[in-house]
Amino acid sequence: MGGRRFAWFLCGLAIALVFGALVVPARAQQSQNTGVTNPSGVSILSRTRPDAQDIDDNFAAPGIPPPVPPDDPSETPEDQDSLDPSVRAGQRPVVQDGDPNSAQEPPQLRDGIVDVGEPLPPEDGTDPLVIDTRPQEDIDVFENPPAGFDPLLFQIEDLDPISDNRATLRLARLEPFDPIGIKIGSFVLFPEVELDAAWNSNVFRAPSAQSDSAFELRPSARFVSNWSRHALEFRGTGGLSYFNEFNSENDKSYLLESRGRLDVTRRTNLQALISREQALESRSALDASTAGSRTNQITERVEGALNHRFNRLSLQFRGSVTDFGFGETENIGVTTSNADRDYTATEETARATWEFKPTFSVFTEVAVNQRNYDTAAASDGFNRSSDGERYRAGVSFGNTGQILRGEVSLGYGVQTPDDKRLQEIDGLILDANATWRISDFTSVLFNARSDVSETTTVNVGGSFNRSAGVEVRHALRRYLIASAGLTYSTQDSQDGVIDESEIRATLGAEYFINSDVILFSRYAHTNFTSADGLTDYDADEVRVGLRLRR
Repeated sequence: MGGRRFAWFLCGLAIALVFGALVVPARAQQSQNTGVTNPSGVSILSRTRPDAQDIDDNFAAPGIPPPVPPDDPSETPEDQDSLDPSVRAGQRPVVQDGDPNSAQEPPQLRDGIVDVGEPLPPEDGTDPLVIDTRPQEDIDVFENPPAGFDPLLFQIEDLDPISDNRATLRLARLEPFDPIGIKIGSFVLFPEVELDAAWNSNVFRAPSAQSDSAFELRPSARFVSNWSRHALEFRGTGGLSYFNEFNSENDKSYLLESRGRLDVTRRTNLQALISREQALESRSALDASTAGSRTNQITERVEGALNHRFNRLSLQFRGSVTDFGFGETENIGVTTSNADRDYTATEETARATWEFKPTFSVFTEVAVNQRNYDTAAASDGFNRSSDGERYRAGVSFGNTGQILRGEVSLGYGVQTPDDKRLQEIDGLILDANATWRISDFTSVLFNARSDVSETTTVNVGGSFNRSAGVEVRHALRRYLIASAGLTYSTQDSQDGVIDESEIRATLGAEYFINSDVILFSRYAHTNFTSADGLTDYDADEVRVGLRLRR
């Protein structure tokens, strides 16, 4: 019995030795690490290649075993023939739908190796279909990786690409410090307040100038999320001014705003905004009162946008509803109602963008709007309700470039009153919000805006408002920033009734004591002219103050 057991033992041992001799060399050969490993030590090729048992002749060249990460560090791989094809350092496999972005770092070059800046071709015998041979620039364009958190690069910016693009201003300001903020859970609070003393040579914006001085206070705060996906932002600003003599010019304004971004997928998101703003109407507005109290204007706004990116093509559909309300004015005991100026505006917009690279795109945009008044104007009995269309085409430089940011567009706009007795307003429109960083010390900010302004002027259905301005900023020292700007604006009803123009020149300086304390001074000169010459005026403004932030 013992001899028989010993014989079976020898047979089993022999079978095990033969099986091991056949299997172990294959495993050792498969364990060669021919791929580029990511920081965690796992071959990036293992992410998209099938298991060894699923490999067929169409996957790799004949006789070339698939690369897999070593499972057993104690195994010693066989020497690889230098002529065997392999994936070069820096190459990566083709990313399939649903795969996350590759997080690999670029390989460090060894001494004596020259980087010619072009992707390397696959080794002979390696299937080129499993290797991503595109330049990194094209990879970035198609994958559209999410931007990292930056408190100054606002995370919800696609609701109105022209007036709402604050990243362009950040590039233009040349600030040597970024605000730190106060972390509160998964949110960050950015408080700020400006205090200044101001002097105005023409407080009422009238031909007969009257000057006055004032103390001004402008607090603001942003409360923003610090999440890897989705975003929330709450913002509040205030404006208070106290004049020494003319209390009617005191400002008491505020803005409350909430924004949100929902990342449905990596390529699709929803953005929304709701806000309420209260401000006293400027004396230079079309229908503003020139004497007595100023009109208290309340603006309530709701906006939404759907953004989807295919590859280089991006589509955006956005809409908004804005309600404008105007309060009463009083002059020498007489109260005037402005209820006939109240209206609600709705707008629907579709935009298509083709991206050549992250810092250069072309786009076209079509928008329609409806402006509805509840009552007819008291001035002439006409209801000012109207429908409008806007057509734009332009170029965008994106929001992350270090030389150019923003966009510029040219197009055509028309606003047609429902009452055919009022004239249609139409013409070319120029819209822009772009920054050019000429050097580390100098930047140029260009702004332009075109739209049809509402008015209750007798027999006038509206006025085409166009504005274009440029501001140059230069760092005299790292902590001392000087600026100069020039803006030209026009109002034209196209029937000769309203024909106004304004030129505004500005000078400024900012000195950064540290990231939290900034001293500033500003000067502005305004020259206003009209066709009849009865309302022409000049005004000078001087401000010196302090900005505190965290």
